[in-house]
Amino acid sequence: MNCLQRLWPLVLLLSVAGAGAAEEFSFDASEFEKKPFEIGGYLQLKQESFAFNRDGAFYRLNSVNQPQRDNLDRTTGTMELTGKLRGGIGTFDFHTHSDLQRDQLAHDHNNILYEGAYSIRPDPGLTLEAGKRTLRWGKGYAWNPIGFVERPKDPNDPELSREGLVMANGDLIFNREGPLQTIAFTPVLLPVGNDVNSEFGAAGHLNPAAKLYLLYRDTDIDFAWQGKGSRPGRFGMDFSRNITSNFEIHGEWARIQQFARPVTDATGRVTTEVGNATSYLLGLRYLTEKDTTYIAEYYRNGTGYSDRETREFHQLVDAAFTQLQQTGGGVLLQKALSLSQGSYGRPNPGRDYLYFRAQQKDALDIVYFQAAITAMMNVQDRSYQVTPELSYTGVKNLDLRMRLFLLQGGAGTDFGEKQNSSKFELYARYYF
Repeated sequence: MNCLQRLWPLVLLLSVAGAGAAEEFSFDASEFEKKPFEIGGYLQLKQESFAFNRDGAFYRLNSVNQPQRDNLDRTTGTMELTGKLRGGIGTFDFHTHSDLQRDQLAHDHNNILYEGAYSIRPDPGLTLEAGKRTLRWGKGYAWNPIGFVERPKDPNDPELSREGLVMANGDLIFNREGPLQTIAFTPVLLPVGNDVNSEFGAAGHLNPAAKLYLLYRDTDIDFAWQGKGSRPGRFGMDFSRNITSNFEIHGEWARIQQFARPVTDATGRVTTEVGNATSYLLGLRYLTEKDTTYIAEYYRNGTGYSDRETREFHQLVDAAFTQLQQTGGGVLLQKALSLSQGSYGRPNPGRDYLYFRAQQKDALDIVYFQAAITAMMNVQDRSYQVTPELSYTGVKNLDLRMRLFLLQGGAGTDFGEKQNSSKFELYARYYF
């Protein structure tokens, strides 16, 4: 796909948004009043170009019995809608996601209800709700070890919307004077059945969970717990504090009890190790006088794999394809495929990670133009990913972003065995 084909959607959206930006500005106080019904959202057009890592374990596993390719171009159209319907003390809100993808191999579409819940607020300090909800527990930017009752973030796009889970939950908030300024309690029930939250774990459990929030001497503190049920029981805490107005530190700590972890060797012999797993995160955020924001985090993944364990899996993949070529047998290949679709195939299956992001507001003295660079490294095997990024928000209701993902690592390493060696991404998002 040539450059003009990739850029025409941006030209079209710029023209439409530019016309809207020329409208005369007016102020109407009624716009700030809560309306009985609100709706909004965005339309997005994204173009991606993938350069495949044909020697990587995950490319080989994901392309079994398919034509071998060096690259792939994908176009995705996305629409997300959000809305609120208010009546008395009750509010119904929703968030939908629809997308249509097309590339040289296939096309697909999805229609997903990300969130849809009804809440009542009989008192300013009490909220009760039921439905599908995305909770956001934890203070980490790229990872959240205490995100017990939510789908994990995508570290490559931590602020991306996520699908929620069906639950009943509440918020009870107390404000007071003194060093302990705020106390908030959030109980949760997350049922799992064959057709409800089935991806969360085993069916037949209510999965109680809770979070206690404290604002103590300008430090945010959370204590989180999830009872044993569809998943092993776990508990943890987090904190966040502004040391100065432009310097913040944060951290999380989580303990999972009797966590079962499948581990393979290079011959395909899989054992299940059961034990307590501890994960934690330490991070900071710093804003300079020139509006440069730095974010840095260290993440210890207690459920992850060491460098040696990861290399054993990659050696199994090599052995599986050797067996397939020499004998036509697929026993090892089926084992490798099964493991790759589980814990070995997570976005960050390793044990130790570093995350760093620097972003410059009004870069090159261009208002609304932002430049950023993000790096993520597996500390144990020294493989890494670097992502330079440019974005522009100077046209009303329109966001433009361009990113390039560059992955680097040797054979047997985390990022060196990923499916892609690089990815170029360009999108235009129009809000309404």
